[in-house]
Amino acid sequence: MKLEGENLKITVQKTGRLAEPSRQMLQSIGLDFESDEGRLFSPCLNFPLDILFLRDDDIPEYVQDGITDLGIVGLNVVQEKAAQVVQLDALGFGTCTLSIAVPKNSSFQSVYDLKNKRIATSHPRILESFLERKKVKARIIEISGSVEITPSLGVADSICDLVSTGSTLRINELRPIEIVLKSEAFLIANARSLQDRTRQELTERLRVRFQAHLRARRTKYVMMNAPKGALEEIKRILPGMRSPTVVPLAERDMLAIHSAVPEELFWDVIEKLRKAGASDILVVPIEKMVTD
Repeated sequence: MKLEGENLKITVQKTGRLAEPSRQMLQSIGLDFESDEGRLFSPCLNFPLDILFLRDDDIPEYVQDGITDLGIVGLNVVQEKAAQVVQLDALGFGTCTLSIAVPKNSSFQSVYDLKNKRIATSHPRILESFLERKKVKARIIEISGSVEITPSLGVADSICDLVSTGSTLRINELRPIEIVLKSEAFLIANARSLQDRTRQELTERLRVRFQAHLRARRTKYVMMNAPKGALEEIKRILPGMRSPTVVPLAERDMLAIHSAVPEELFWDVIEKLRKAGASDILVVPIEKMVTD
């Protein structure tokens, strides 16, 4: 399908697990648009972007066919639909696993115990590929919804379904035995759109915003006081940015040092900073973080 119109087009989930986080993500990067319930289309007021709200299963096909340039959808949906799209960025929300689970009191311990057994799933393509890689022959029963109830009804011996907190499995007395796929929300693109100069530039402008937002979520801004003699050691401890900000204090032998610290290293870095002589450590969240 020929791409028409000047505005970039993006498709997000209308209802479901990723719907509200997708809207929040778009709003968090400064996009102003109407998002009331029941709306299927919304133009941005401050960016050349049109937003379409659709079923998640339809998003990969809309992007693949060029009806929209971009989409926000779970990686599991992209792979299940075998969509010919470009996977641009993981967006840091909607994290889950597609897992094989079995009745709590069953003897099954791994996927190899499911040889010639029945596995119910709404992701037959992904499951079939996984079983082929494992060289396990099992009967796949495709179910469109309420997969977790099939073992108790005698429809299947096990299931392959999305798991986030695991509460649904526990309620239905199931336990996971194998991770088939790790999934989260992804920004996907139509390949032909990325070859169009105008659309590519607009896409990159959006990606800068997405990445700034994600980088900020993964980073803390740390401010501390320290003796001048500890500066070089503290600079060695601080990761990430090229150089911390250093400001003289009223006490001649003291400095104020500011730097950004990745979330995953935060507590290890803080402990090392204290041992190096840092004190009065203040930690604040970062709203946006744009780097080269």
